[in-house]
Amino acid sequence: MLHIALHFIVPLLLALAFYRPRWRQAFLVLIATMLVDVDHLLADPIYDPDRCSIGFHPLHTWPAIVIYGLLFLLPFLHARLSAGRKPMSGSARTLHLVGAGLLIHMALDWIDCLV
Repeated sequence: MLHIALHFIVPLLLALAFYRPRWRQAFLVLIATMLVDVDHLLADPIYDPDRCSIGFHPLHTWPAIVIYGLLFLLPFLHARLSAGRKPMSGSARTLHLVGAGLLIHMALDWIDCLV
C-alpha cells in the first residue's frame, strides 16, 4: 500500500518543489503517467506483489526507460541550446514532465525489486 501512496506523494512533492507557479498542472501530468501501468494487463496474473515490474512488463523495460529519459532531457536541452536561451514552450514543458513522471514511476517500481 505504501508503494501506491508513493506514486502520488512523490509527484506531488516534485510539483510543489520545482513547478510551484503551475504545480497543479504539473501534478496532473505527473499523475497521468501512471497510465504506463496499463501494460500490467498483459501479465498473468495481472497483479503479483512479489514480481519485479522492471524488465517484466513491456513499458517497464530498459529501452523504454531510455526513451523516458530522453523525454525528460531533450526539451530541457533544446531550451538551453536555443538562441537567446528561451524558456521551454508549453508542449516542451509537458514532454519534460511526462518524462519526469515516467522516470519517477520506474524508480519507485525499481525500489520494489530491491526488497
